Amino acid sequence: MYAFVWRQLPGPWPAKLILSLVLFAVIVYALFMWIFPWAEETLGITQVTVD
Repeated sequence: MYAFVWRQLPGPWPAKLILSLVLFAVIVYALFMWIFPWAEETLGITQVTVD
């Protein structure tokens, strides 16, 4: 998968490196801002009491 992404990015390897780091940062940002809060609310992860 990573090789596929690397081949699809335009430019020489320094530009590909910068673009891949930006892409990684955007994915991490999206996970923390939208996906993880949605999953916590939907799945009830914070309710961890044991009887």
